[in-house]
Amino acid sequence: MDEILLTGHPASPGLAIGPVAVLTHAVASRAVRGDPAQEAAALKAAIEGAAAELAELIATVHGEAAEILEFQIAMLGDDALAEGAYEAVAAGAAADDAWRAALDAEIAGYRAAEEEYFRARAADLVDIRDRVLAGLNGANTIAKISGDSVVMGDDISPSTFLAVDWTRGGAIALAAGSPSSHVAMLARARGAPMVVGLGPLPWNGQPPSLALVDGDAGTVIFDPRPETRRLFEHRMAAANAAQIAANAGRLKPALTADGRRIAVLLNVAAPEDLASLDPAICDGIGLVRTEFLFEGSRGLPGEDAQYAVYRRILDWAAGRPVTIRTLDAGGDKPIAGLTIDGERNPFLGLRGIRLSLARPEVFRLQLRALCRAAIHGTLKVMLPMIAVPSELDRANAMLDGEFAALRAAGIGCARPPLGIMVEVPAAALCAEDFGAAFYSIGSNDLTQYTMAAARDIGAVADLNDAGHPAVLALIARTVEAGRKRGVEVSLCGDAAADTRLTNALLATGLTTLSVSPIAVARLKAAIAGATA
Repeated sequence: MDEILLTGHPASPGLAIGPVAVLTHAVASRAVRGDPAQEAAALKAAIEGAAAELAELIATVHGEAAEILEFQIAMLGDDALAEGAYEAVAAGAAADDAWRAALDAEIAGYRAAEEEYFRARAADLVDIRDRVLAGLNGANTIAKISGDSVVMGDDISPSTFLAVDWTRGGAIALAAGSPSSHVAMLARARGAPMVVGLGPLPWNGQPPSLALVDGDAGTVIFDPRPETRRLFEHRMAAANAAQIAANAGRLKPALTADGRRIAVLLNVAAPEDLASLDPAICDGIGLVRTEFLFEGSRGLPGEDAQYAVYRRILDWAAGRPVTIRTLDAGGDKPIAGLTIDGERNPFLGLRGIRLSLARPEVFRLQLRALCRAAIHGTLKVMLPMIAVPSELDRANAMLDGEFAALRAAGIGCARPPLGIMVEVPAAALCAEDFGAAFYSIGSNDLTQYTMAAARDIGAVADLNDAGHPAVLALIARTVEAGRKRGVEVSLCGDAAADTRLTNALLATGLTTLSVSPIAVARLKAAIAGATA
């Protein structure tokens, strides 16, 4: 096969070379069929087996990855999902044919839904459809992909991605997909280069054997000529040398070329993220997501359980500032027993601080745990999805009440400063009107709401651009509001880790950026070359 160059959209940075592993979603039909009772039992066992497999996978991950898989387990546990399949089996259909038909109908309905939330869940249904079919037919559709492969296909499911050991190298090249998808976010967190939106793959029958993936430029070369491969390998060697040099600077302060000091903080999805990290790589923690405490079937966490986790993170930071975000549920992060099922437009509905204020018994408990933890370090608390000052005012009043109650009871506590996330354009435009102790810009949602382009829709991926002048103008306006009020402004969204945007972000006046641990070295190297 001749060398083929395809250009798509960069979704996760880095360079990789490896053998092509083609994802296939075809599952063979059931070889042996029994009577309706046997087929119903086989279907039940396959559904339970799929849930058990996902539960095993969840035990190896945390944070957002766990949330995605928990959602799939919840879908498998919904009797209504399999009802049509069991009815067809009772009428004489084979278990696999019945399940496939029932799920295909459900998938088609999700893909045709008006609400983006439901359209985005279609990928999860495809994932569990194939997992159950594999169990029924004694096969395994979750590809056994070696960690040094270039995974190629139309799209990739979260569970397939998480089953691969990306520490060995490898990359992802997709015909469809989105740079803002959940899998793209997982790829960036694990350092796996990824290119999406390559379009129809131009071959029939025999796929290519080798691929070169440039996750920075968004290009993939299949079956490269020897000279093309040699030049690419030189680029990889240079990139590896640059990464080694960047890693050597991880423990040093981040300074621009003209000597400006930039604070580099960490984004943390769960305490496990910190297990093998030296606190000296960062100036503190800019975002601790607390959704992991509410995941799964464990029920809502108690005050003591939350306090223990918050204290553990503060102990790790050893006096460095730690910013913990209150529960950011809703939108694409449903939590059983807390969020509203079937909300018509969850991204514009009861999410973030709106949900916390609507469920004060849950919110107050979290505020109490945070006040108790605050005596163990430099704790700051921030509120997600703030749109108007009254939301901050109500939260401040509740925090004051819980702090006073703890003191009255003789329980050790401190009142942490309360800041806001700037994710809604209204908050950015009117930032000066908020009595916030600090501002933290969430570039993912700010971009999504400013550009009216969802993060996980490939068709509008080009519009979901944190470097758009409108988004940068809102960031600059927030920075100016912080300067006038004398409070800190940081940015903790994906844009902070995109080194193509580093100069533009620093030009807005930002002096604090928060990124995932894997991005620290690369960001500090980019800052060293900046003069903004």
